Amino acid sequence: MSDLHQRLVTTPIDRLRLVASSRGLVGVYFPDHRAASPPNYPEADEHPVLDLAVAELREYFSGTRRAFTIPLEPRGTEFQRLVWAALADIEFAGTRSYGQLASAIGRPRSARAVGAANARNPLSLVLPCHRVVGTNGALTGYAGGLERKRWLLAHERAHR
Repeated sequence: MSDLHQRLVTTPIDRLRLVASSRGLVGVYFPDHRAASPPNYPEADEHPVLDLAVAELREYFSGTRRAFTIPLEPRGTEFQRLVWAALADIEFAGTRSYGQLASAIGRPRSARAVGAANARNPLSLVLPCHRVVGTNGALTGYAGGLERKRWLLAHERAHR
């Protein structure tokens, strides 16, 4: 039996589905999330991790939070988790290219693999894959779609 629970939260960019275990946040999913999202789990009216996630997301969207402190439990391969951890190091309102992210994890020739891992990030927003752009600074894919990515980057620039 799974200890995963979920909660739906309305945000300025859409309704998000938060999934958490008792140890940490497992996923943040848009309704049309491009990466495969897990099945629905029982709703949790009271859940310490989900309560904290909702509070921090509200602060982020109000412009008062620049970094998340929610305990995280991303589920993926060792390489994916390495890439996802590097996302947390991208400063608020900053951007990095896939190549820069590959270099940051010590794999400078793996920009494509970094892009693939980035696309599978289950913790959109919290592990800020929206801050990863093409080498020329162009906006590239985002599980939530380019309009949301554009909105998130503009939101962060307005609140830096």
